[in-house]
Amino acid sequence: MGTRHTFAVMRTLPTPAELKKGGIILVDKPYEWTSFQAINQIKIFLRAKIGHCGTLDPLATGLLICCTGSMTKKIHQYQNLPKEYTGIFHLGATTPTYDLESEPQDFKPFDQISEKQVRDAVKAFTGDIMQIPPIHSAIKKEGKRSYELARAGNEVVLAARPVIVYEFEITAIKLPEVYFRILCGKGTYVRSLANDFGQALGCGAYLHELRRTKIGDFDVANALTPPQWKEYWKKEQLDKTIH
Repeated sequence: MGTRHTFAVMRTLPTPAELKKGGIILVDKPYEWTSFQAINQIKIFLRAKIGHCGTLDPLATGLLICCTGSMTKKIHQYQNLPKEYTGIFHLGATTPTYDLESEPQDFKPFDQISEKQVRDAVKAFTGDIMQIPPIHSAIKKEGKRSYELARAGNEVVLAARPVIVYEFEITAIKLPEVYFRILCGKGTYVRSLANDFGQALGCGAYLHELRRTKIGDFDVANALTPPQWKEYWKKEQLDKTIH
């Protein structure tokens, strides 16, 4: 995997006072929340400067690294860390957005796909690869977000770009669902991997479920959802008052 930056993992939960000065908070983004909503909930409670180190799509869940106070200057360092995801590809159809933000279409049979074919297809998407991002993404095109142009009915063509997939593991096959774990570099779109994976198998596929489990050495197991963080801080404040 080459050189990796290693950062100390949180051993104790940071207090609001610590975070106002500068710190790191691990947030487990809930399903259907935007990354902005998740961060804003924290920001309103803390009343501190805060920024995140890489968004998640609304239908994805999992780890957001957030920097507060003086630590916001370090955001770029965390953005470059490898990211691990788990999820499900659904075979036998595609969607315009490559996930369930749009309706499945172009249905094709998938019963003929063998387990060997599924596992062999992984090889083409491991290592240094060229990937075309989804047109329904935040990439800028002609001064506008690509998804804005696509939603307006404009034809959008995005150039392929180099990305790296360090590890791509099929963890279970229950057709039409294929369960996976991926460790990838910055700029990799798992939605595009789902679509390309389906093309390689000849039956189409879209991303049915996605969870970000790790960023570098940071693990979602050590994260809390925004409501859980608020509850923890309220309890901490109450304990201080009592004692």
